[in-house]
Amino acid sequence: MTQLPTSDETPVGSLSPALKRILDAAVEIKAEPNAAEMAFMARALVQATLPHSDPGEVPIWGRTNGRLTLTIKPDWELDPKTNKPRSVGIPYGTIPRLLLFWITTEAVKTKSRRLELGNSLSAFMRELGLQPTGGRWGSIPRLREHMKRLFRAKISFDVHQEADGGKEQAWLDMQVAPKGELWWSHHQPDQASLWKSWIELGDSFFEAICAAPVPVDMRALRVLKNSPMALDLYAWLNYRSFTLERQGKEQFVPWRGLAQQLGSSYSDIKDFRKNVKPAICKIKAVMPGLNIEFADGGLILYPGKTAIAPRHRVKLSTKDPV
Repeated sequence: MTQLPTSDETPVGSLSPALKRILDAAVEIKAEPNAAEMAFMARALVQATLPHSDPGEVPIWGRTNGRLTLTIKPDWELDPKTNKPRSVGIPYGTIPRLLLFWITTEAVKTKSRRLELGNSLSAFMRELGLQPTGGRWGSIPRLREHMKRLFRAKISFDVHQEADGGKEQAWLDMQVAPKGELWWSHHQPDQASLWKSWIELGDSFFEAICAAPVPVDMRALRVLKNSPMALDLYAWLNYRSFTLERQGKEQFVPWRGLAQQLGSSYSDIKDFRKNVKPAICKIKAVMPGLNIEFADGGLILYPGKTAIAPRHRVKLSTKDPV
């Protein structure tokens, strides 16, 4: 087994700006989060995650974790130039994950399907922890693109198992946000619009994300926001720490099983493991109660403290989402 390194092992003079942000956050996180620093992620989307990279123009994308299968279907629109149908695309990477953290948090806190996005684009981006930047690859066009992809996507959960010689199946099909209005100026992100921008979550999606969501620390999300793998691992480790704390025993997680669950595109397990290890070291810095070791063939998770103390949590469940 390999013990994870601690922040004390890094010489101060060798700190990169990114590592300094992590260590600064680690010091801040030693204090319990206030209500504004608490965030949530839908439990089902912790168990089976979005793709890390663009899967391309495909009609459906899916990921299976044990009995649970997540599938995502993109919406379609007419190309204004050709008047031919084209795929909106499947949400992937960090921005849809930050949007899902925000959506779940707002839905849990407000208990409302209608979520107000605010009067200006820059104000909303600050809530996501993003800095408004223009240009082809800037944060503004990428956010606009992934808001459309995520809000208009159709997400399905399918639970299947064999029992008494037959197959049992349950499913839930959902549209993320079938209604909404966006009035922001993308060329002037600081400019307040005359009307508020908003989305209205689909009934089934709202119920699914509010059913025992996983609580996390917003301060940690700000540090991990540039890595979809780190965001997925952080939410998943919080969920698994909670369940192992209740069960009072450790769990071995093989690399291949973890790769299937996280929705990553790594075809080589060695490459996957190489990328997971530094991500877990970052998470360990901002989740001090995490009790984890690297082992031959995978990880060993032990009961440990989650990011949010039990008295602050909403009721969590270990049941499947459908």
